[in-house]
Amino acid sequence: MQAIDKELDARGLLCPLPILRTKQSLATMSSGQLLRITATDKGSVIDFQVFAEQTGHKLVSLSQDADEFVFVLKKR
Repeated sequence: MQAIDKELDARGLLCPLPILRTKQSLATMSSGQLLRITATDKGSVIDFQVFAEQTGHKLVSLSQDADEFVFVLKKR
């Protein structure tokens, strides 16, 4: 996997804030760059899958470590 270009800590935030912060972060990035988001909201798993489908950004990976979810998005 290529290096992560930017990190977003969305731990403790509830829907829709993780997605809103992700949109803000992606807006500052170039096409093809990777954004890693760490979230604790269980609903964010489905939220990020739907967000990727609707926006065209690629959900490169999704993992869970204890109560944290880690998403890697590739900007379209």
